Amino acid sequence: MSTIQNASSTLLKEEVIKAMQDLKAKNIIVIDLREIKDSLSDFFIICHGDSSTQVNSISNSIYKSVLEETGEKPWHQEGKQNSEWVLLDYVDVVAHVFYKDSREFYNIEGLWGDAEIEVISEEA
Repeated sequence: MSTIQNASSTLLKEEVIKAMQDLKAKNIIVIDLREIKDSLSDFFIICHGDSSTQVNSISNSIYKSVLEETGEKPWHQEGKQNSEWVLLDYVDVVAHVFYKDSREFYNIEGLWGDAEIEVISEEA
């Protein structure tokens, strides 16, 4: 991976985290996939909200913040219609915003147990 690409994905990661924190997202973690063979992304960033309204608000905050600060739009979005699990795919960085019960059910963190996981403080 080039240094420019690495810097770009790190900046994008930080902006996603900031947007999550701005809307009081719960249990934010970053899964660093850069050392995982055949991984398609550099980072997965995962959080959850306590209601479908909060899940939707967090995903909207990510979209708006990333666009304003980096000019990037997600390559793909899913889950906005039911707000149980909203995914914003920026290719190198993928944001996962869950409703709490859905996060526990899908356990994305457990699927990537061999990757480095960073827990982000909820204090913004």
